Amino acid sequence: MINRRLIQALGPGLMFAAISVGVSHLVQSTRAGALYGLAMLVFIFFGLLSKYPASRFGQQYAVITGTTLLEGFRKQGKWSLVLVALITSSAMFTGVAAVTLVTAGIAKVAFGLQANPVFISACILTCTMLVLLIGKFHWLDISIKILVIIMACSTLLATFFALPSIDWSVSGSLTPERFDLLTIMFIVGLVGWMPVPLDTVILQSIWTVAKARESKTEIDWKTANIDFHIGYFGTAFLAVCFLLLGTALIHGTEIELQKSAAGFAAQLIGLYQQALGDWTKPIIAMASLAVMMSTVLTLVDGYPRSVAILILRFRGAENPAIQEDEKNMQTVYLSAMLVLITGAICIQMFFISSFTALIGFATAISFITAPIVAFLIHKAITDPEIPLAKQPGHGLRIYSLICILILAVFALCYIYLLLTT
Repeated sequence: MINRRLIQALGPGLMFAAISVGVSHLVQSTRAGALYGLAMLVFIFFGLLSKYPASRFGQQYAVITGTTLLEGFRKQGKWSLVLVALITSSAMFTGVAAVTLVTAGIAKVAFGLQANPVFISACILTCTMLVLLIGKFHWLDISIKILVIIMACSTLLATFFALPSIDWSVSGSLTPERFDLLTIMFIVGLVGWMPVPLDTVILQSIWTVAKARESKTEIDWKTANIDFHIGYFGTAFLAVCFLLLGTALIHGTEIELQKSAAGFAAQLIGLYQQALGDWTKPIIAMASLAVMMSTVLTLVDGYPRSVAILILRFRGAENPAIQEDEKNMQTVYLSAMLVLITGAICIQMFFISSFTALIGFATAISFITAPIVAFLIHKAITDPEIPLAKQPGHGLRIYSLICILILAVFALCYIYLLLTT
């Protein structure tokens, strides 16, 4: 019975993994290993550990209350909703633009396409929109489970064969003189999206509620907690795998990382090909494309859902026993999706010469806003209206506050650095 309920509950955790195992893993973690070896492992763990409480609390809040985090923010005051609206609008366009441009680069390599990456990206976004509008949440739920499993298996296999190539005696430690501005900017980018931008935790709470309504079953926190940890620690393990791949196959060589989306995609697929053999190229190309498509699907669905529900929360409270105004919500959802796609394409046209600059810009936004989002989520889950027995334990709450403080200090230091250099 427990296993059956767990299988039914699986979805939001895997969607979390689908967002995670995208640019932050395929691009950032691989580049971290390629440029700095194992030295960046500590910053990967920093991102994972510092965002754990907020990531967990988001799903916990949705399961316990039956409402999304946006309802928790509404209870704090409309100022909280305004703040979330600003953070979401600043992150969603650059986030979708970066993810889709990488996906377009992989598609270009996988299928030998000659078209402009922005045009390919526009086609991907259009197809994604059609899939989501026709299949709605059910198709999204099924697609994510398949795509994430394919990429996870491919990555584990590639890492296994690549491990013997790592020179463990040369860890690539970061000495003080190596902490230049370029390295600091890279660390900010790595942590900013490791394992995900914290604003996407809001999307996870929305999916948790949508999953419960779509399956018409009540999901208890014990079961949902397993789902969350499968997704979260699964992404942590895969992040280490990608770092090891970059360390084993590029670090210490004279290979120069490509700055274009298609160029880096070709190098990425080459890593797997080098580790597993030439016969794996088409399989890995399709698997890489699959995992990036899963990220595109979740973001293009999640952000418009968030905008639609955000507008409803400005109008009033969310009642878990009453279905939202489906017709009105669908109209806003579609409009937000069209605006999101248009804005993402415009940003891609501006950053077409260097996708690494686009990723750096997008991840920096997430790095700066992370402590704000974490604080709002902490306030939501510790709301006095939630029974104390259902709130996080005392130790976990203290851990959350420490993480918020650390994220805030690092964000302020980064802003100071930007203003003074």
